[in-house]
Amino acid sequence: MSQTEATVWKFGDNIDTDLIIAARYLNTSDPKALADHVMEDADPNFVNNLQEGDVIVAGENFGCGSSREHAPIALKAAGVSAVIAKSFARIFYRNAFNMGLAIYELPESDEINELDKITIDPANGEIQNLTQRKNYKFTPIPPFMQELIEAGGLINYAKAELKEGDR
Repeated sequence: MSQTEATVWKFGDNIDTDLIIAARYLNTSDPKALADHVMEDADPNFVNNLQEGDVIVAGENFGCGSSREHAPIALKAAGVSAVIAKSFARIFYRNAFNMGLAIYELPESDEINELDKITIDPANGEIQNLTQRKNYKFTPIPPFMQELIEAGGLINYAKAELKEGDR
């Protein structure tokens, strides 16, 4: 993820995968169809207000609940460029990287407000809140995990590795 300006959409603690994409929509794996319903039970207007590249900021245990890969797929397809939270459920954490959705753990996530403008520097582990003029540090994602995000997920990464091996 490059250091571009993003608008923040704020959610609380324990946002489970059923709030991210409700089970009633799991009859499809089409990313666009899932994107149309992302976060609708948490905020019915979220999809209508979201702009490509916006960021979700949440509290503890984001992505808890079932281990559905549909959750990070729906977020990414809707245009969410990253999720910042105090902590992530373990399976969601791995699914996010596998699907190419950038996620960052930030203990001070509650200090960031809805509609704040931020930038994220993943390589240096920095978030700059342009609205509040505050900077935050997080543990940078390991280079391999950054490569997964840049490739668009594990499948795209593996395909690129196979092509490179053919050379």
